[in-house]
Amino acid sequence: MNKVLFICLGNICRSPMAEAVFRHIVKEKGAEQDFVIDSAGLGDWHVGSVPHKGTRKKLDELAISYQGQRARQVVPEDFAAFDYMIVMDQQNLDDLSRFDYNTEDVIVKKLMDFVIDAKEENIPDPYFTKNFDYTYELVKEGCEQLFHNIMEHNKENTH
Repeated sequence: MNKVLFICLGNICRSPMAEAVFRHIVKEKGAEQDFVIDSAGLGDWHVGSVPHKGTRKKLDELAISYQGQRARQVVPEDFAAFDYMIVMDQQNLDDLSRFDYNTEDVIVKKLMDFVIDAKEENIPDPYFTKNFDYTYELVKEGCEQLFHNIMEHNKENTH
């Protein structure tokens, strides 16, 4: 089982978008039974909220489901519950350092770290940029490469 948690600042824009897009990719590949997928935020401002209207609009345009998503905050138990904790930018990565976790138990990386020759190192926050299209473009590319990376890793570990 591959357990993936996407993380951003407030869990209403980028990480719920990544959760929905990654879930969509996994479903298209017929691998739903092999994954647990969730998202969370570092701050508590939006706990319980649905994704941002810009994220919902973009996902609706593409017929990608975000049904049932509600913002939650990262908790220490997430480090034991997930295999991958995928952040959207360097600030998220830095903010995770306040948690005491063992890097042998969980892979903590930026989503764009999985993209070779990525246009950006960080996924800009559309809460501030208002550019949900560009955010989606980066998230989609990152999620596709993350899926490929996980599947290759699984293949290597079963031989």
